[in-house]
Amino acid sequence: MRFTWMAFAAAAFIGSATTLGLADNKVSSDEAEKIKAALEAFGCTGGEIEKEDEGSTLLYEVDDAKCKGGEYDIKLDKDFKVILMTRD
Repeated sequence: MRFTWMAFAAAAFIGSATTLGLADNKVSSDEAEKIKAALEAFGCTGGEIEKEDEGSTLLYEVDDAKCKGGEYDIKLDKDFKVILMTRD
């Protein structure tokens, strides 16, 4: 019984920690312009843009950006530098 209770408490804590740690927000028009400029430098356009606040790290994420080689999910750092591109 004690093990079951501990497992339940751990699952609840992990679930709430991930929910609190990742806050997705809309970007301002100024941020969107800087992100679009960074994407254009890589030959990409479009996509859905979100701001992710992961604790002490601010990231921008673009889902389904259309690039010359296909569709990509792209992450940018707080300075609008591309740090990760993964093909969809």
